[in-house]
Amino acid sequence: MTVPDFQTAMRPLLALLADGEAHAITAIRDELATHFALTDDELAERIPSGRVTTFQNRVGWATSHLYNTGLIARPRRAVYRITDRGRDVLARHPERVDLRVLSQFEEFAEFRGAAGSRETARTAPVGAQEASVHTPEEQIEEAFGTLRAALAVDLLDSIAEQSPAFFEQLVLDVLHAMGYGGSRGTAERLGQSGDGGVDGVIREDPLGLDLIYVQAKRWAGVVGRPEIQKFFGALHGRRATKGVFITTSAFSREAVEYADGVTPRVILLDGKELAQLMIEHSVGVTSARRYDVKRLDLDYFVTDEDVPAPPATRSESGA
Repeated sequence: MTVPDFQTAMRPLLALLADGEAHAITAIRDELATHFALTDDELAERIPSGRVTTFQNRVGWATSHLYNTGLIARPRRAVYRITDRGRDVLARHPERVDLRVLSQFEEFAEFRGAAGSRETARTAPVGAQEASVHTPEEQIEEAFGTLRAALAVDLLDSIAEQSPAFFEQLVLDVLHAMGYGGSRGTAERLGQSGDGGVDGVIREDPLGLDLIYVQAKRWAGVVGRPEIQKFFGALHGRRATKGVFITTSAFSREAVEYADGVTPRVILLDGKELAQLMIEHSVGVTSARRYDVKRLDLDYFVTDEDVPAPPATRSESGA
């Protein structure tokens, strides 16, 4: 048979993980290749860019969708196991698991990166691309959103595997890439014993008259109001007027409300916002491929006959 599309690979992949054990992605691909009885030529087929094989690409996207919808977990890089949700889906859908099935979960629409994708996946024929009712431009935008959402998840997973010191430096790199510190300013990591609750400082001018203090928290749970209060205390101790608190997780509503209502001014950035800023400012990511979408240049095809003649002057009209 030909290389299956990524939706067709979803249920066999889930079934492969049904034993509850952790499986490396390389082993998953090998077992799926056997399941689909793929030939050497089919396994060697590559996507148009030539970067990876078609089979690797499609298994990767099947895995990414199942992971980001909570059907499988990733205990460590490139290793997966089934979750309770995955077991439930496997039992309730004995024939096929695809985008229509995944669309029942709230995480699906967020991962796909497009407001309309959840409803489209529900109503589209099984196995059909959910963007088939959209224009080519809309399909490109939606695909771009999905790629960006998947990259954001991978970024946060990669950050979680690094040391606290790495994360503190990453946060400063992002802020510097955004323009804070400028060409003549500096960004310095302070995170160490006795740092007083501040992990970094950005000097926006050569003399250090304008300072931004930074707190970087690599947390798994929600950051609550007490942590924000501690940061405010550290800022008051330094007579600071600006601060940025960045976390890999999220902030509680109480934390956000507290930060909005007190002085000095503090900006809160959660993990989702951080990942998007990293992508936007090319920190920890690199361009894999560029596509130029071109349109017809109507100005190029304008001829003399298309240009209206100038109005006649009084002398030309005989007045």
